[in-house]
Amino acid sequence: MKLRGTLGGMNLLLEPGDTAGSVSQALAPRTELLGASVTLEIQGDTDPGALETALSAIRAAGGTPGRVRAPRVTVTGPGGEEGSARTVILPHGVRAGFRGEYRGSVVILGDVNPGAEVVAGGDVIVMGALRGVVHAGHGGNADAIVWARPIASAQIRIGDAVARAPEGSSLSTMRKLEGPSDAELARLQGGVIVIEPHR
Repeated sequence: MKLRGTLGGMNLLLEPGDTAGSVSQALAPRTELLGASVTLEIQGDTDPGALETALSAIRAAGGTPGRVRAPRVTVTGPGGEEGSARTVILPHGVRAGFRGEYRGSVVILGDVNPGAEVVAGGDVIVMGALRGVVHAGHGGNADAIVWARPIASAQIRIGDAVARAPEGSSLSTMRKLEGPSDAELARLQGGVIVIEPHR
């Protein structure tokens, strides 16, 4: 993690090795610097917990996240060029009727609303609430994850496994989300999708 001043405020760079704990520890003595407009840059594959911790620290210090910038990262798989995929970052939430298909991972900087569908060959990271349908690991990638704040979807898929909301439950009866919600992580364990709190 690197924090530097710019003409418009501060610039916070999150690097691949950063974790929620390391970012929290590094920012604790520098809270007075976060009270401005802070641009976040993501370098390579970044732990979603590190991004969440940085955003929380900025807001707690009275600052405002200006922009979140991330280069598109090329990930070359075992198949060489044919297996290559990019991590795509959508700088906004997605609404009903949206359908996005991505060969690699996708990071959505907002909510996935009911009626939206996101399909990715890699991970699906949602910085807001996940209420739409997602399929991570499309094509059989059993190591893919779904991460959101919270996971409140009627259906999620990881690899070849499917998890559905219990019968009789309805997204319309779900409590209204006020303020930041706890993050949840869904992954495959023994061929079954497990959703657990993520800190």
